[in-house]
Amino acid sequence: MDEYMKIAIKEAIKAKNNGDVPVGAVITMDNKVISKTHNKKEKEKNATKHAEILAISKACKRLHSWHLDNCILYCTMEPCMMCCGAIIQSRIKKVIYLVKNEKYGCTHLLKNSKIELIEMKDNNDMKQLLNVFFQSKR
Repeated sequence: MDEYMKIAIKEAIKAKNNGDVPVGAVITMDNKVISKTHNKKEKEKNATKHAEILAISKACKRLHSWHLDNCILYCTMEPCMMCCGAIIQSRIKKVIYLVKNEKYGCTHLLKNSKIELIEMKDNNDMKQLLNVFFQSKR
């Protein structure tokens, strides 16, 4: 598995440990990590605190630009509609994710925007982490 996706998984575990849906995100540019974070929706009581949005915000701050044209986003779960909108607006060139989001995934929006999209093979670790998390909430 890619080293950047491993970082995203570590971020997802942080989210789980904080009571949030275990999703992590990493943004790279020129093979360097620009930002990394995880879901903080429950922790911060704010519906917009998805890992992808937070990672984009951090990357923009670090690069002093909202243009992330040369960046790649790694996320542990397929982005939702809100996150896909932010990905399109920030002009990220490629999105790589592990687990399909059957309920809220909207990567078809990225395909329409000519953003390169890659679904990595999950060795079921991420799926299992998500299943255990949601079973504990029911």
